[in-house]
Amino acid sequence: MARTESNMLALGTIAPEFSLLDTVSQKTMNLHSLTGPKGTVIMFICNHCPFVVHVNPEITKMAREYQEKGIGFIAISSNDVENYPEDAPNFMKIKAKAENYTFPYLYDEDQSVAKSYNAACTPDFYLFNKDLELVYRGQLDDSRPGNDKPLNGKDLRNAMDNLLSGTAIDPVQKPSIGCGIKWKS
Repeated sequence: MARTESNMLALGTIAPEFSLLDTVSQKTMNLHSLTGPKGTVIMFICNHCPFVVHVNPEITKMAREYQEKGIGFIAISSNDVENYPEDAPNFMKIKAKAENYTFPYLYDEDQSVAKSYNAACTPDFYLFNKDLELVYRGQLDDSRPGNDKPLNGKDLRNAMDNLLSGTAIDPVQKPSIGCGIKWKS
């Protein structure tokens, strides 16, 4: 299992705008229609990556909890579906329903959104404040498939809790580790 780290987009970066197909509703959605009133988490994920499969229960649980507190959640898959057909939009819809996602699962067909966010791996997590300034990027927590560390979302949860309470978020952040985004050739 290849391990790729986040590129760690610069803190303070303004979230790049996008309009992408939501694979569940089949509607095109844009960043500004999906943001939360207090902040927004953007996750680059996919269907097949074992790192994403491992964290799916926690991101689903976390989204339900923090959406009620005013944090929006957006999932995006940017993988090349020609070479990785299990990540195609029809399978994304099935995955979103099976995992009970309470957030849109968007398809970045031309991979331009992943590039604009400097995303490198799945999962890759970004937390933006209400003004869409990047305040956290990196790992969900220290848990990885097979490492026996608890899956609890500690790092991202701490960042969201600090954002909600107005407390400074530690700028020392650990990169996410996962499968590299499957770029088109």
